[in-house]
Amino acid sequence: MSAPQGDADRAALEHALGTLPASTEAIRAIEDARQVPTYAKLPIALVRGRGSYVWDADGKRYLDLYGGHAVALTGHCHPRVVEAIRAQAGRLLFFSNVVYNDVRAAAVEALAELAPAGLRSAFLCNSGAEANETALKLARKHTGRMRVVSMQEGFHGRTLGALGATGIRGYRDPAYPIPTAHTYVPYGDIEALGAALGDDVAAVILEPIPSMGGIQVAEPEYFQALRRLCDEHGTLLLFDEVQTGFGRTGTMWFGEHVDVRPDLITGAKGIASGFPAGVCFVREDLAAQVQPGEQGTTFGGGPLASAAIAATARCLLDEGLPANAARVGAVLAEALAPHPAVTAVRGRGLLFGFDLDRPAKPVVRALVDEGVLCGGAGGNPHQIRLLPPLTLTEDEAREWLPALDRALEAAAR
Repeated sequence: MSAPQGDADRAALEHALGTLPASTEAIRAIEDARQVPTYAKLPIALVRGRGSYVWDADGKRYLDLYGGHAVALTGHCHPRVVEAIRAQAGRLLFFSNVVYNDVRAAAVEALAELAPAGLRSAFLCNSGAEANETALKLARKHTGRMRVVSMQEGFHGRTLGALGATGIRGYRDPAYPIPTAHTYVPYGDIEALGAALGDDVAAVILEPIPSMGGIQVAEPEYFQALRRLCDEHGTLLLFDEVQTGFGRTGTMWFGEHVDVRPDLITGAKGIASGFPAGVCFVREDLAAQVQPGEQGTTFGGGPLASAAIAATARCLLDEGLPANAARVGAVLAEALAPHPAVTAVRGRGLLFGFDLDRPAKPVVRALVDEGVLCGGAGGNPHQIRLLPPLTLTEDEAREWLPALDRALEAAAR
């Protein structure tokens, strides 16, 4: 596969922006000097992408099994999404929600087609954290209660409200004023959840499949009991589907696997194929109670984001990407389960993890040298996470297995 559109697009960018740094070394030097630190970065600088592959500044190709934190839902630079963004950029870059917009209307209509019945009211925003903040605000306003129950293994964002619901201790730095009225229980433990619930609980929020702390999947009976308990206490059930949503687990929404419909669903990551966007789907009777001015966002639902959302939704439906995720995820499981270094495979569809008989971090680093990108899991040092584009093919799912063997050997030296 040749590098995609590289020369023409780079020339156009340099015409608009001036000369771009040309090497990995130069790019790293500038970012390290000028950017406030975020992650411990891999020592590569990616500049192009197409489908399941990305290229670095020095021309090396990588198979992307991580999708930039599960974002490249329709593959890198899907032609339909690129066309939508480019066309809208020439019409209207931005105007806020204080006016109506044709492309925003197309986006919310497309999202309604994807949403579960009864949750077809959408609040458009910019990220998963903002979507979760919105959902928690709505739950507290609707119920008149303050306390929120969430999972010890859950991650819901880095803004303070979302961080308050995040159970993973490593993210709750005591230097930050974490909001009170949060209770954390173990994921999958219905007895602990029942003990934590009461008439003061506004919402239970959980990732249906926790990922950041290590992928695990509870039994369907857990989710069905969770729904019953929330109904008994008048508590809203909030599924954070920022990673699991939009087809990644093999169905459009995780609740389809367990026959459970929550009251609110949050989504982001791949909702716009890489353009920053998020959404909070709201049960329609709750949405009808929201008054103008209670929720707001300057950039949420902007024309460029809306074009990317609508095009992504069309790709998901027209190309059958949830079904492809289920099929290719099964191929990965079949290929990895018998591997002598693999002790367990976890997840659903293309939210996929496999545990090794050794620490994963050196293997992840060695895979980069082999031209394969994947991720680790902070709460499970032996787990490798795969969050690839939903366009990943069966051949691509198999082609990297020899690279895994070489990476295991290199990491053992």
